[in-house]
Amino acid sequence: MSEIRPAVVERGEQLYAFVRGSVRMDAFGVIGDRLPELIGWLTGHGAELAGAPFFRFNTIDMEGESVVEAGVPVVSAPEPEGDIGVAVLPAGRYATVTHVGHPDQLFGVITELRHWAEREGLEWDMTEVGGVEHWACRIESYRTDPRVEPDPSKWEIELAFRLAG
Repeated sequence: MSEIRPAVVERGEQLYAFVRGSVRMDAFGVIGDRLPELIGWLTGHGAELAGAPFFRFNTIDMEGESVVEAGVPVVSAPEPEGDIGVAVLPAGRYATVTHVGHPDQLFGVITELRHWAEREGLEWDMTEVGGVEHWACRIESYRTDPRVEPDPSKWEIELAFRLAG
């Protein structure tokens, strides 16, 4: 794995539509497979997309279930329907890094990002309770459209983890 090149960036609020689920990491497809459905629903309701689809990790429990949202940034959102919700990603300072490669490699990239933040004296906007991480905002944005590039080893994925303070 090549050395990562993280950056700290200021981000404004971002409106998004989402589907939330509680999933085990080894069954991530349960929520991941909902993205095409969400995008179809948004375009079918005339919503203007405002960026790449993403996964927002609200809680992370590597031994149990994590609360994850499959989300899509939008300019404006239709009225929520069924299990589709609308929310706002919070503004703030984020540590970001872009990974080009298979999503299976993200665990190593995340580990490197965490080590980098520790060396830089940065703290996450996250609390840990009983071994479960509760994040103010931690997202993985999938910038490559798999219909255009079906090879996951060529996908561009941006990680953005909100910093404390």
